[in-house]
Amino acid sequence: MFDVLTIAALADELASRLVGGRIQRILQIDDATIGLEVYAEHQRSILVASADSRNPRLYLSTQRLSADPDRVTPLLLLLRKYARGGRVAAVQQPPLERIMRLSIAKPFYPDNRRKRDDAPTEDDETPSELVYTHLIVELMGRRSNIILTDDEGRILDAIKRVTPDMSRVRPILPGRPYVPPPPREDVVDPRHLTAGALHDLLRPAPPDEELAPLLVRHLAGFSPQMAREAVHRATGEADAPVHAVASRDGAAALAEAIKSVLAPLETGDWTPSVYLNEGRAVAFAAIPLDHLADAEVERFPTMSPAIERWLTLAGAPQPVAQAQRRDKLVAQIRSARERTAARLRSLEEERARGEEGERWRTMGELIYAYLASIEPGQTELQVDGLTIPLDPALSPSENAQAYFERYRKARSATENLPELIEATRTELAYLEQLETLAGFAEGMDQVEQVRQEWESYRDQRPDAPPGKRRRQSEPKRPKPLRTARGDLIFIGHNGRQNDLITFDIAGPDDTWLHARGLPGAHVIVRWAGPEDEEVLLQAAALAAYFSAGRNATSVEVDATARRYVRKIKGAGPGMVTYRNERTLNVRPAAPEDLGLA
Repeated sequence: MFDVLTIAALADELASRLVGGRIQRILQIDDATIGLEVYAEHQRSILVASADSRNPRLYLSTQRLSADPDRVTPLLLLLRKYARGGRVAAVQQPPLERIMRLSIAKPFYPDNRRKRDDAPTEDDETPSELVYTHLIVELMGRRSNIILTDDEGRILDAIKRVTPDMSRVRPILPGRPYVPPPPREDVVDPRHLTAGALHDLLRPAPPDEELAPLLVRHLAGFSPQMAREAVHRATGEADAPVHAVASRDGAAALAEAIKSVLAPLETGDWTPSVYLNEGRAVAFAAIPLDHLADAEVERFPTMSPAIERWLTLAGAPQPVAQAQRRDKLVAQIRSARERTAARLRSLEEERARGEEGERWRTMGELIYAYLASIEPGQTELQVDGLTIPLDPALSPSENAQAYFERYRKARSATENLPELIEATRTELAYLEQLETLAGFAEGMDQVEQVRQEWESYRDQRPDAPPGKRRRQSEPKRPKPLRTARGDLIFIGHNGRQNDLITFDIAGPDDTWLHARGLPGAHVIVRWAGPEDEEVLLQAAALAAYFSAGRNATSVEVDATARRYVRKIKGAGPGMVTYRNERTLNVRPAAPEDLGLA
């Protein structure tokens, strides 16, 4: 519901509240969320911006923020350098885009005399250079991001770095030029849409097709909520079909309704509202929603309190304490994962050194083969392009024996390395899975389940301190998503849940899915009938979304019958092997994006 109208209303609110204000504090609340404390006209405002894939948001909060002081990221350091102590110079929304741009001006002193971000005083006579940076908040579902650029449009950093492997069209990395999201070529600007042009636009559509989704596809910046409102204002029904406006008069009425929906973009006449049904929040909007006339409505003077009310009622935002608890857990797992990766590198280097032993054995054999040609005091032997160093104080036979001894020691030292390397690789893969799923944990229950799994792993480590093992609760059975046909889709949100849905809940003929070569969730489809390709692609999109490839434009996902999935002996929960798979290439999608929430 962060559509172009909501962001336009926010832009007006932020411009009136923040422009000219001084940024006093900058906090990174979690991996995807930052907070800015701005002091303007004797009033403190707290701006919250989040690029969370499932809950992107931007608003002025009434609650004082806190953050983990140990959390330091490159973006936070750059914001402290370029934004803290600076002033908000402008707030802008690109036309018909779900993007907010905050321009920040901060003085920098050439003599470096003032080390802190203090405001200038009357004693400051050294000329300063005013440096402009721009904080760009993109609220676009799973592709949401927060990007800091310099005044020339070069990216300084982003809260989500996007590599060329993740997006060939629009990588987002420090040093690259900022490129706005590419515009769709198959849409028209609804602000200049005439009745005749709208009639021509709708003419090819089937008469029984629902009108609102058609407007979303063809009108730039039009959200489903805006489309349903426009259709309701024109026809009296939000889900009216195309034939309801097939006539010239119908098209004219719809064009007028579209114009009325967009009118506040010009007038600034906003009506921020939250709509409730039996106490449950169903929508928020910057304009009146006539198609929700039967719902209870709460009005607000500006957009931010409406958003905050919606978030509170919907239970959407993670409490700060909970987010910090999750992020500390992720940091602990990441630290263990990095130590395991270092141990694997050490083992592989040791194996490489051990492979040199074969060369020493070969050298010893060649010395014996050419024993008669070696002169006393000779320092090397040249054979077939190979130079073999010789100790002139030893006889040829003793030199050969010295090389054989080095070979035997190397072989003995590396005898168990293949098994150790394989076990360490399996452990590393498990920690990568645990870290990924911990980062996706939502709600205290999911965080607690991952924490218990992490503590169980830690207690079983050889270097764990002696003591009583922690008791774990049984993994909670995840609630399945249900398709329109009645198929059930189960998603594992931690390793033990992955085991539960794969080996306890799923039947042998159910379909098992997992992102290929990436840590993430197991997904199970329990079919209500014959296997359906559309449902399979939806399940694959979910498997991609709940994997380390969440922010990629496409992810390969393997699917196979559950009977072909086996646990890896001695590995952590959720670690499996499988065969007879089929690989699907899909775009990651959240349950709500697929209509399965």
